[in-house]
Amino acid sequence: MTSEAAALFDAMGDPTRRAMVSLMARGPASVSALADPLGITVTAVGQHLRVLEQAGLACSEKRGRTRYCRIRPEGLDSIEAWTRQVRREWEARLERLGDMLDEMGPQAGR
Repeated sequence: MTSEAAALFDAMGDPTRRAMVSLMARGPASVSALADPLGITVTAVGQHLRVLEQAGLACSEKRGRTRYCRIRPEGLDSIEAWTRQVRREWEARLERLGDMLDEMGPQAGR
């Protein structure tokens, strides 16, 4: 697993961060708009946001006195690549298993 994928899994392992990502998936949101439905402080949102930004899943910008956060869908690319790789490996393993069972004949329980 790449370090990018590991960072993303780590970031998304927290239920508050998953909820924040779900909220941001609806569109850009201010820090306070993220804090209110989650029942956490804006300071806590900032801490969670830092983790999401480091994982490449979110970004934020300050407009006036308000910080707006948005999701970075391309941040999921590393997870998608990892998932494709794992799928290919398992499909190859299952194919080899099927070949072995075919070679064993009917007594293999197939």
